[in-house]
Amino acid sequence: MSSTKYYFTSEAVSIGHPDHVCDMISDSILDECLKQDKYSRVACETMAKNDFIILSGEITTNAKVDVEKIVKDTVKRIGYTYTPRVLNLLSKQSPDIAQGVDIGGAGDQGIMFGYANKETPEYMPLAITMAHKLIRLATDLREEGKFKYAMPDMKSQVTLEYENGKAKRVDTMLMSIQHLANFNEKEFKDFIKNEIMIKVAKEYNLNTDFKVLINPTGKFVIGGPEGDAGLTGRKIIVDTYGGYAPHGGGAFSGKDPTKVDRSAAYMVRYLAKNIVASGIADECLLQLSYAIGVAEPISIFIDCKGTNKVDNDKIIKAIYDNFDLSPKGIIEKLELRNPVYRETCNGGHFGRRYLDKDKKIECTWEKLDSVDIFKKILTNKI
Repeated sequence: MSSTKYYFTSEAVSIGHPDHVCDMISDSILDECLKQDKYSRVACETMAKNDFIILSGEITTNAKVDVEKIVKDTVKRIGYTYTPRVLNLLSKQSPDIAQGVDIGGAGDQGIMFGYANKETPEYMPLAITMAHKLIRLATDLREEGKFKYAMPDMKSQVTLEYENGKAKRVDTMLMSIQHLANFNEKEFKDFIKNEIMIKVAKEYNLNTDFKVLINPTGKFVIGGPEGDAGLTGRKIIVDTYGGYAPHGGGAFSGKDPTKVDRSAAYMVRYLAKNIVASGIADECLLQLSYAIGVAEPISIFIDCKGTNKVDNDKIIKAIYDNFDLSPKGIIEKLELRNPVYRETCNGGHFGRRYLDKDKKIECTWEKLDSVDIFKKILTNKI
């Protein structure tokens, strides 16, 4: 029988990337609103170019928020030294939308996908997991002062070689990392290869003889919003499954959990992860769909790629019987009114139990506390 070989690539970007600068600003504003008023309605969009930050969207809250200070503090936290100019175009939520949300309905129509597999301990696809690990390690080393010459804007890309559906080896690792103008190129590149790339490959027991690409244009001095315009929500594939699974299209950052773009996407990831961890499938793709102002999902779709040990209908029945998939139910189940969102773009929204190194900010949507519900299907108890 002939083997099937193919290659798959995923990418990640750092908090210093212009799009993630915007994501972190939007979510920092969201968090401050939720700290003061957990029922805040927030849809904050950010644009960044050079030293100019534009805020737009809708916020309805009782919180007293100094958005200009949040913008400046966030830019400083990321690692940039300039003081941004801020144009605030935020307004209140449309009453046409609010009337549907007020009665517990979804804040918009939309489709959301969740995915999990057994390729990594995180129940995530391997390529995106490794791409995020490269960026997080590089960022941590820079913030700790151990990564000489490095600046905040970074990108990574990992290409894996697969054979018969299993990752066999790393084919290529690519990192583009902003650096100081006066730097030792050899020292800089040797550090990236030996202290970042090879360490991540070894963490997953993979080969270290992969092809290496580091700043392939030759230099990367001008970065962040100075090098490219940034927008909230433009890295949705980076933030989720690295292209390994579909994405519904809606962005997460800057949106409070009444927006199912965010809350339902978190819930469907939670369900997929618990299904795979229960052992009833090795891979699970779930889709939920919603209508604006309607509480319950319009549909649930499941595809376990032929790995499921029970019928899909039984899995869907278990979901309907045990989980409230209304926005209110999801918010309560995953405790989504807590201000935990600022760091979600710092390494992806999925695949991490905690968002911070001190393990104080919990990803409730990554919990495995519903595994037993799905295990019962195997014993015909539900």
